[in-house]
Amino acid sequence: MEKKLNKIAKDTNSFLSKFLSKQKKTDLIKPMKYGLLPGGKKIRTKLIVDVGKIFRIKYQNLIQVGAAVECIHAYSLIHDDLPCMDNDLLRRGKLSTHKKFGESTAILAGNSLLTIAFEILSQKNFLVDNKVKVKLIKLISECSGHSGIAGGQYSDLNFEGKKIPLNRVVEMQIKKTGKLFSFCCMAPVIINKKKNYLKNFDEIGADIGLLFQIADDLIDYSGNSKEAGKKTRKDLKKGKATLISLLGHRNTIKYGNKLKYKIFKKLNSFGKRAEDLRGTVKYILERSK
Repeated sequence: MEKKLNKIAKDTNSFLSKFLSKQKKTDLIKPMKYGLLPGGKKIRTKLIVDVGKIFRIKYQNLIQVGAAVECIHAYSLIHDDLPCMDNDLLRRGKLSTHKKFGESTAILAGNSLLTIAFEILSQKNFLVDNKVKVKLIKLISECSGHSGIAGGQYSDLNFEGKKIPLNRVVEMQIKKTGKLFSFCCMAPVIINKKKNYLKNFDEIGADIGLLFQIADDLIDYSGNSKEAGKKTRKDLKKGKATLISLLGHRNTIKYGNKLKYKIFKKLNSFGKRAEDLRGTVKYILERSK
């Protein structure tokens, strides 16, 4: 798993570095690169590649979609870390972008990464037809804005210190994290024009995103700050609405395992072609950072 993740991360970073090097040189490029590169394990791009394997999509096209997703993800992290949001000083083992460059610069760098994602998907060298490009850009826009990441972050902040029912916490976490995972699982289906599989992979992506958020919350609850690359035990102090706060630590682990097997069941019909995707799902739940 690590070997595959490392290759995908290397190829995605290479694409992003080359893409940014061709951009007009501005004062925001440096903080944009800081918040984007080298940038985590690229699990979202790994999911795109895994689903792409099921539908036999060209690897380079999958990496290009992954690069757009990583820009969206980086933008969301830069903004999440801001003092007016989660006020995190560390991200991926280094100072948060706003601590390094200042709050206003971080906001503008995040905004710029968000728009770069659309630019990546509209490039001539992205070798899919224009109708597919439009569908991908429309979907990633929906997953990033008020009905996705931004809306989920709003609810996350608004729920702090309140008793929120389970279904609303799950809905919030699917928006905040799951929507972008849904995009990752749906993008290769859209590229291959297999409309009858879209709903299934939308649901699989949302479930994987929820599983990722559960793993994140478990790391925050009992993980090591040094290993995680960010401060842990924050959720409890802030009164965050999480599955752990509702179900407890042990029952959240059980919930995560049930969710994993639910995802596996949905992948049964794809046999060995979904082997890499199953491995990534297993990795997501068992990770420590």
